[in-house]
Amino acid sequence: MKTYNVIILALLTAFCLTQCTPKTTESISSAAEEVADKAVEMTKTVDPALAWRATAPAPAPARKIQLGNYSTFTLDNGLEVIVVENNKLPRVAYSLSLKNNPVLEGEQAGYVSVMGDLLSRGTTTKTKAQIDEAVDFIGGRLSTSSSGMFVSSLTKHKASLLDLAQDVLFNPSFNVEEFDKIITQARSGLQTVKTDPNSMASNVASVLNYGENHPYGEVDSEEALDKIKIESCKEYYDAYFKPNNAYLTIVGDISKDEAMEDAEKYFGGWKKGTVPENNYEMPAGPKESKVAFVNKEAAVQSVINITYPVALHPGDDDVLAAGLMNSILGGGIFSGRLMQNLREDKAFTYGARSRLSSDPLVGEFVAFASVRNEVSDSSVTEFIYEMNRLATEPVSEEDLQLAKNSQAGSFARSLEQPQTLARYALNIVRYDLPDDYYETYLEKLEAVTVADITAAAKKYIRPNNANIVVVGNKDEVAKSLLPFDADGEIDYYDAFGKKIEISEVIPTDISAEEILGNYIDKVLPGMKYEEIKTIQTTFGMNIMGQEASMQMSVVGGEKVSNVMTMGGNVMQDSRYDGKTVKMSGMQGTQTFTEGPEFEQLKGQTKILEQYYYDKEGYNMELKGIEQIEGQQVYKVAIVSPDDKKTTEFYNVETSLLTRSVSVDDAGKTILTTFSEYKDIGGLNWPHKVTIEGAAPFPLNMEIKDVKLNADLSDDLFSIE
Repeated sequence: MKTYNVIILALLTAFCLTQCTPKTTESISSAAEEVADKAVEMTKTVDPALAWRATAPAPAPARKIQLGNYSTFTLDNGLEVIVVENNKLPRVAYSLSLKNNPVLEGEQAGYVSVMGDLLSRGTTTKTKAQIDEAVDFIGGRLSTSSSGMFVSSLTKHKASLLDLAQDVLFNPSFNVEEFDKIITQARSGLQTVKTDPNSMASNVASVLNYGENHPYGEVDSEEALDKIKIESCKEYYDAYFKPNNAYLTIVGDISKDEAMEDAEKYFGGWKKGTVPENNYEMPAGPKESKVAFVNKEAAVQSVINITYPVALHPGDDDVLAAGLMNSILGGGIFSGRLMQNLREDKAFTYGARSRLSSDPLVGEFVAFASVRNEVSDSSVTEFIYEMNRLATEPVSEEDLQLAKNSQAGSFARSLEQPQTLARYALNIVRYDLPDDYYETYLEKLEAVTVADITAAAKKYIRPNNANIVVVGNKDEVAKSLLPFDADGEIDYYDAFGKKIEISEVIPTDISAEEILGNYIDKVLPGMKYEEIKTIQTTFGMNIMGQEASMQMSVVGGEKVSNVMTMGGNVMQDSRYDGKTVKMSGMQGTQTFTEGPEFEQLKGQTKILEQYYYDKEGYNMELKGIEQIEGQQVYKVAIVSPDDKKTTEFYNVETSLLTRSVSVDDAGKTILTTFSEYKDIGGLNWPHKVTIEGAAPFPLNMEIKDVKLNADLSDDLFSIE
């Protein structure tokens, strides 16, 4: 069954040739890493004749920033309006932001986000298509979310724009068909989490940092999606979308008087009401360091997040010092200590950084990197070393000034955007900041001292009270992290932050060979493998909105034919006639009598690969029992005679193969899930196969037809 991977990769290649631009298919991350390497090398040498340029000039006194005027007023219904006039371009934007704290969603985690998407997908007077057409006609933008709405257009079209905005805000239809589409799209998005180590780490960190009684600790999952009700979306809208629970920020080519007229005309009729209050206790954070591990089979890197919640809020007295402190630790691109240590000095990673965020409810600290398996424990050691050093040793004046320069530069660049000025104005109102908070930002920044940095580090950097979240290869990495866990026991989690049990004890009552034998017996309950002469499988799938299909025809041990179609066109035709491989597609036709392409297609003549493991000298090792999506599975490591490694998971109860994990030639981890086994004339065959990791999206394949021992035409395999 592993042959599905090869076939799908070929289909994706054909698809990309017709749908993707050359830039799409390039490895962006590799290019970025090459540029980063060159940038660092350029900083290591200085032309003696230009040595004076290596010394930065002394900073001038910080100046007061003139942000420009903004106006505020409040409508009778409680809607607070902020106006930022900017006449440089004939455009205007209206942004509606709710005031309320997030809600606990419970078993329907994610329903508030679904509600936000649903708002703009139809009103009682217009369909989604009509709304989209109207927005496109005026060259505008309209989007909605759980926290509000954003619309923009040329100033001359603002009346049409606001008519649409008013309709969307006041008259959402909560269309059931659109609701179902959003749920389907969300479910597809969640599939990618299972192969994205950064998403896994983020999910686990959220659960551990905030807990189940805080909205920041809730994680979207397939189980929660199945429970989301459209009625809950309506209830949230009715409870929280009130004018007295919102800010309206207007930015662009508009005067205060015009803004007042617009606000009154289009939002003045919005009825105010009582809004529920949601208050939460500050998460306590870990009392001691704890290692949380997410197993990603065959991973060659570990994603490390050292993280915990912090009581840091917008406008706190030390928020600027905390930001500078984090910049010195790991907030900068190359200057941060984590980058200098783990990348420049140790060469453990391409990038190591940290983030310290403020939030009205609760902030977060996280230090993170992706490192090679063999240096995972060493990397954690260096993270902790740098965190401790920052809190125990004063930083240099040079490091502090470099951080100040970086922050000041980012602040200055942000002022170029009118939307930034509007956001600053909103922050002043929302967080009750001083009116001159941003005008005096540079002065306050320059006033931060080395002592302030040390104080911030002592307050916010806690290497001995952290959640050390690692996503990686359990067999190669997990045990090396035991010294960092205070109680000496690593906790294991799935991709969505649910705690799971992984047995470290290898069962003695069954062997890998017996597990494979039981599986073969289950797949062949009514016949012997030798009785399978031919098999022809037709399956369908959807790739980025386009229907695709494939027909696989196999003469056991002898011949193979794969025909891939999309939109009624043959995208690729691959054949093996017993001697030669021929591959025809968008790139022309090629033939092979040896090499990887030849071996891959020849290998597909094995209808059931597992049948050959024992006969061809595969090494099979039982690694233990794990829990996958609530099922107990045997984990079996497979190594082929040519040293290709695969990890297979067999259901303890049914003996059927449920998952296979391998690494392709490009180093990508490919996860294949098998489900819905059905009998076809004595052969128990999976009718749903999902492949993750081969593309930026999951590939969901559904078997449409299987013919066993049918007469297959020689034309299918003919190579002229």
